[in-house]
Amino acid sequence: DPPPVQLIVQFLEQASKPSVNEQNQVQPPPDNKRNRILKLLALKVAAHLKWDLDVLEKSLSVPVLNMLLNELLCISKVPPGTKHVDVDLSSLPPTTAMAILLYNRWAIRTIVQSSFPVKQVKPGPPQLNVMNQMQQEKELTENILKVLKEQAADSILVLEGALKLNKDLYVHTIRTLDLLAMEPGMVNGETESSTAGLKISAEEIQCQVCYDLGAIYFQQGATNAAVHENAKEKFCKTKELIAKNGSSSLHFTIDEERLAGYCQACGVLTSSSDDVTPYSQIHSCMKSGSYQDLVKIFLEDNLALSLPVQFRQSVLRELFQKAQQGNDALDEVCFKVCVCNTVCDVLQGRTIDIHFCQLFLKPSKEKIDFLLEVCSRSINLENASEALKRKMAAFLKNLCLGLEDLQLVFMISSHELFIKLLKDDERKLLIDQMRKRSPRINLCTKPVTSFYDIPASPSVNIGQLEHQLILSVDPWRIRQILIELHGMTSERQFWTVSNKWEVPNVYGNVILGIKDNLTRDLVYILMAKGLHCCAIKDFVHAKQLFAACLELVTEFSPKLRQVMLNEMLLLDIYTHEAGPGASGERPPSDLISRVRGYLEMRVPDIPLRQVIAEECVAFLLNWCENEYLTMQVPLPLVQTNPYVKLGQLLAATCKELPGPKESRRTAKDLWEVVVQICSVSNQHKRGNDGRVSLIKHRESTLGIMYRSELLSFIKKLREPLVLTTILSLFVKLHNVREDIVNDIAAEHISIWPSSIPNLQSVDFEAVAVTVKELVSYALTVNANNHFWLIIQADIYFATNQYSAALHYYLQAGAVCSDFFNKMVPPDVYTDQVIKRMIKCCSLLNCHTQVAILCQFLREVDYKTAFKALQEQNSHDAMDSYYEYIWDVTILEYLTYLHHKRGETDKRQIAIKAIGQTELNASNPEEVLQLAAQRRKKKFLQAMAKLYF
Repeated sequence: DPPPVQLIVQFLEQASKPSVNEQNQVQPPPDNKRNRILKLLALKVAAHLKWDLDVLEKSLSVPVLNMLLNELLCISKVPPGTKHVDVDLSSLPPTTAMAILLYNRWAIRTIVQSSFPVKQVKPGPPQLNVMNQMQQEKELTENILKVLKEQAADSILVLEGALKLNKDLYVHTIRTLDLLAMEPGMVNGETESSTAGLKISAEEIQCQVCYDLGAIYFQQGATNAAVHENAKEKFCKTKELIAKNGSSSLHFTIDEERLAGYCQACGVLTSSSDDVTPYSQIHSCMKSGSYQDLVKIFLEDNLALSLPVQFRQSVLRELFQKAQQGNDALDEVCFKVCVCNTVCDVLQGRTIDIHFCQLFLKPSKEKIDFLLEVCSRSINLENASEALKRKMAAFLKNLCLGLEDLQLVFMISSHELFIKLLKDDERKLLIDQMRKRSPRINLCTKPVTSFYDIPASPSVNIGQLEHQLILSVDPWRIRQILIELHGMTSERQFWTVSNKWEVPNVYGNVILGIKDNLTRDLVYILMAKGLHCCAIKDFVHAKQLFAACLELVTEFSPKLRQVMLNEMLLLDIYTHEAGPGASGERPPSDLISRVRGYLEMRVPDIPLRQVIAEECVAFLLNWCENEYLTMQVPLPLVQTNPYVKLGQLLAATCKELPGPKESRRTAKDLWEVVVQICSVSNQHKRGNDGRVSLIKHRESTLGIMYRSELLSFIKKLREPLVLTTILSLFVKLHNVREDIVNDIAAEHISIWPSSIPNLQSVDFEAVAVTVKELVSYALTVNANNHFWLIIQADIYFATNQYSAALHYYLQAGAVCSDFFNKMVPPDVYTDQVIKRMIKCCSLLNCHTQVAILCQFLREVDYKTAFKALQEQNSHDAMDSYYEYIWDVTILEYLTYLHHKRGETDKRQIAIKAIGQTELNASNPEEVLQLAAQRRKKKFLQAMAKLYF
C-alpha cells in the first residue's frame, strides 16, 4: 500500500485533471461529486497526519501542498479572494482561524526553504514526457513562490496577530471533515463550535509561530541587519516556551539543534555588552576593523580551543579576500591569524595549511618572533601531555630544517621553548643535519644569546642572493644583485643559476659572446625573465625587463638592439591581442606600421625568431590588412618567407571571394601550396630479402613548411573569413579522396579544384586529422558559427558517431534561429543535412523522429517515413511525438497502422492529431505553413533538450 502522503498526491492529481469536451478543447476540472470526494479524501489523509507541516513539506511538492492548503481554506469557510491580513482572527471560528494560520505558516516556511541551496538530483536517461512534466512542475513552483514572496509581508502580519490571540484553536479531524461533507442541515453547527476538531493549545501555537517568524526575520536580515533583533526576540521566546512545555507536541516538533544554531547566529549578529561570546567578539572586530583585537582572541583561543576549526578557516578566508581587494595593511593580520590557526592545527594533530607554507616563503625576524610567541602561549608546559609536547617539538624541528637563513634558525634553536621541548641528543642530531646541508658553517651546540654577532659566511650570502635573483622581476634589483655577486666571486656564471632561464639558441650564441661577465649575465637573465613573463602573460613585467635590456644593449651592440626591438614588437602584439584586441578594438596605426617594418626589414646578420614573422603575418590577417599583404608586400619577402607567402595567398583568396569564379587564380595557387605541404615523399628501400619496399615520410619537406607548422600558424588566426577559407580548403582536400563515403560540407567549397593529379602523394590521414583539429579550434573562436558546426557534425557523421552528429546539427540550427523560434535558413538545413539527421535517428532506433524529419525535406520522403513507422522497437517517445506531425498523409498512415495492430489508444492520439482544424486541407496555404512551422519549432526544441 502507498504511504499516506502519496495518497494525497494521487487524490489531488485525480481531482485536478482537466477534461476534454466534444470539440477536443481542454476544460478546467469540473466541480462534480467525484472530484469533491477526492479532495475530501486528500484532506482526511492530512488530518490523519495531524496537519504536521514538517511531514507534509518533506513529502509533498510546493504545488501539491499549495493545492491542499487552499482546499483546507475553502472547506473551512474562508471566502476566496479575501486578504488574510484584513480578517480578525479572534472573531472567526477556531477551525477557520487555524486554517488561515496553517496556510500563512506554510507560506513563510516555503519562502525560507527556497533560500537554502538545493543539491541537484542527477538526471537519468532523457525521456521527453518526464522532462516536460519536470519543467512544468518547476515553472509552477516558481510562480507560486513569486506570489508567496509578494504576500510575505501580509503573512508576517497575520502570524504576528496570531501571537496576540492567547486562546486555544482547533484543527480539522477526519470526523469534522465528514460532518462538513454532509448536507448543511445535518451538521447543526458542530464544526463551528469551540470543541470541534483537534485542540491546539495557545502556547503550542505561539511556540510554532514564534519559531517560523524568527526564521523569516533571520532570512530577511541578509538585506536588512536591523531585522536580526526581531529574529533574536522570536527565537528566545521559542526557547522559553520549549523549556516550559517541551519541544514536542501532538501538533508539531521543533528541531532544537537548528534553533540553537539560529540563536547563536543571532547572538553574534546582535551582540550587546552584556552578551559577549568569542563569536560576537570576532564579528565585532571584523566589522569595526579592530584586527589586533582579533589576533588576540585567536591567540587566547589556542589554549581554550572553543572555536571550531571550520570557523577559524572561514575568518582567515574572509581576511585573505579583503587583502586581495587592495587592503595591503591586512597582509600582516592574515599572517598572524594563519600562524595562530597553524599552531592550533599542530597541537590537535591536523596537517599544516598550504597558506602557512605560502606566507613563510619569505621568513623574517619579525615573523619568527611572532611564531615563537604563539607557540609559547599555546601550550602550558607544566600541564601539557607528553604527546602535545612531542607535536610542538616536531613542528619547531621541521621549521628549522626548512629555513635557509641560519640566523633565523638560531633564533628558534636558542628560544626557551625549543630548549625545554628538545632533549640534548635531539638538538645535536638536528645540528648534524644542518651541518650536512651547509658544510662550511660551524654550528654551536650551546644556546646562542645574540645571533647578530655571528658573522655570515660568503657562501650563505651568495646562496641568499642567488635565491633573490631567481625570484626578482625588478630590472634594477636584478642589476644590483649581480653586481654584489660578481663582487664576491669571479668564478661563477650566474646566468646558469636557474635551469628555467631559457633563451632561444639564435640569441644565446650572440649573448654568450659578450666578453664582460657582468654584462653577459645581466643581458641573458633580463631576456630570459622577459620571455618567461611573456609566456605567462605577465606583460607589464615583461615590458620593464625588455626595456631595461634594450637600454643596456644599445650602448654596445646594434645587433642585440635590433633583437630587443623585435622582441618588444612581439610583446606589443601579444599585449594588444590579449587586451583591447580581444574586445574588437583595432590596433593603433603605429603598431601596424611596425609590423610591416619588421616584415620588410633587411638588416644583415640579425638573428631572427621564426615565431615573430609568424605572429606578424597572423596579426595582419586578423585585422584584415589584405590590401597590404596582396599588393604592397615586397616580392623578395614573399619568396624568402613562407609565412608571408601563405599570408599573401590567404589574403588574396579572401579578397576575391565575393568575385566571379574565373577570377580566383589565387585560390588555385593557395590550393597547390597546401596540397604540397600535405604531400608525402616516397622513398624506395631494398630489404635484406632483396625486395623493394616503399617508405612514406609523414612530415614532408616538399612544401614551403611542415604541416605541423601550418597548423600552428592557422591556430593563431581569429578572422572568421580567413578561418572559413582555410577550413573549406582542407574540407575539399578531404573530400577529393577516392574512397570517401560521406562528403563534408563547407562554405565556399566550390572555389577549390575538384581533383589532384597525383592522389597517392597526399597524406589523407593527416588531412583528416587536420580537419578535425581546425574545426575544433574554429569553434573555440566562435562557438555559434553554424557553418563550422555543420562541418563538426559531418565529421561525427562520417565517423559513425551519430548522437554527437545530431547534437551539432541541432546546435547549428539553434544558433541561427534563436533556438528555433525563427525559421532555420534553408542554406543551413539543406536536404543533405536533413537526410543525415534522418540516418542518425534511424541508426539510433528513434524511428518516430525519422518520420517527422522526413517532412522537413523539400519533397516529403513517404517511403522512408512509412518504413520507419512500421518499426515497433523504437527508442524514442513514439506517440508523444504525434503532435509534431503536420503531414496528413503520414497521420492517416499512422491511424491505419495502429488500427491494424489493434492499438486503440495510439490510434486515438493519431486521430486527435489529424482532427486539428489548422491541418485541414481546405485552409489557405499561409495557415498550413504556419501550422507546419509551429510544429517544426516545437519538435526541434524537444530534440535539442534531448541531445544538448
